[in-house]
Amino acid sequence: MENIIREGDDVLLYLDKRRSYLVRIERQKRIHTHKGFIDLTGLIGREFGTRIHSNKGVEFIAFKPTIRDYIFKISRRTQIIYPKDISLIVFFSGIEPGSRVVEGGTGAGALTAALASYVRPSGKVYSYEIRREFLEVAAENLRRIGMIDYVELKNRDLTEGIEERDVDAVILDMATPWLVVPHAYEALRGSGAFVSFSPTVDQVVKTVEALRQYGFAGIETFESMFRGMQIERGRTRPETLMTGHTGYITVARKALK
Repeated sequence: MENIIREGDDVLLYLDKRRSYLVRIERQKRIHTHKGFIDLTGLIGREFGTRIHSNKGVEFIAFKPTIRDYIFKISRRTQIIYPKDISLIVFFSGIEPGSRVVEGGTGAGALTAALASYVRPSGKVYSYEIRREFLEVAAENLRRIGMIDYVELKNRDLTEGIEERDVDAVILDMATPWLVVPHAYEALRGSGAFVSFSPTVDQVVKTVEALRQYGFAGIETFESMFRGMQIERGRTRPETLMTGHTGYITVARKALK
């Protein structure tokens, strides 16, 4: 894969772990920061990972954006799922290139983009969202990330039914996931995965009860805590701040009746 920065590419200008800037490369364009401005023209034709200095002599690194970078930087009107939770959702869903996935609750498209990056090039994410204005934002974000071709956005209420059949996974980030459970059972192929992200225990209890009622097996619920480390010789310790509770992940598999 070519690793050269071209006009129209996105670049993550990295200063340190707390400060970075996602920019679109255009000729005669400058990005202004508190450390001075950077002339983006100077990056065209150079390799991703190159170092560039602002007019104040401060060094930045021009990284190629990852899905994680986009998730933190994309436009959004809704709260996005944290990468720590997205990673586990993807892992427990078992999706891979070629998988067909139904998603409930598109939001800004952060989880959608992550799912699409795993099922491409031959798979598809069918993402349901009841609010059209969210779909418009998600479509713009997915185009920028380069994942729109692997997603079908649907302005429909998933609690009223799922159109697809024989899908590999149903993944939900919505207020009433238990109402989708019967539709998920009909849509999933045998052994297919059900994964739901919920912020409250009450939602989890209703969802697990519905999963048991409709014959799902391997039901588990867990949460993820994420704490970084401060690395410095003689002073290495866990960071004072951490990303603690963000939500509960419930997973299950379709068992045939």
